[in-house]
Amino acid sequence: MSVIMVLLTLVAGITLSAQSSVNGTLSRKAGTLETTFLTFLTGLAFLSIIIIFFGQGNVLGILHAPKWQLSAAFLGTLYLLLSVIAVTRIGVVATNISAIIGQLTIGIIIDHFGWFDSLIISFDIKGFFALLFMGVALYFIYKGNMRSNNEKKAIYNKEMASNIENI
Repeated sequence: MSVIMVLLTLVAGITLSAQSSVNGTLSRKAGTLETTFLTFLTGLAFLSIIIIFFGQGNVLGILHAPKWQLSAAFLGTLYLLLSVIAVTRIGVVATNISAIIGQLTIGIIIDHFGWFDSLIISFDIKGFFALLFMGVALYFIYKGNMRSNNEKKAIYNKEMASNIENI
């Protein structure tokens, strides 16, 4: 079962990157807030149908949950909004690796202190090196993206200057 969960999570990561890219492109046409709204509106419609036909839980149980647990909905919305903004400025890979580093960092803190009633897993040297290497990877990806972006701008400016000369 654990291998299946790892594979499902891998598929989730693939869909997340695809969603980031599509949302970034859509936000240039529709706007950032509007794109985020469309994503959640579509999710609401899709999940409502799934809950009606296949739901086995208790939707009204949300009303009895501790208020701090309801913050997850806000955090998910904020994540999506910030991702849509970031993808258009730093690219899909840099956005996603930044998000992963953020997830790992807070995950290590949550595990170390056992916050939110989670397992307590002490921070160790392996976790430190994992974060360090992710940070190095982000640096190289970001620098590569900026170089590529600057080269693209230089080519565009050269073409524009050439077009102006031809007029």
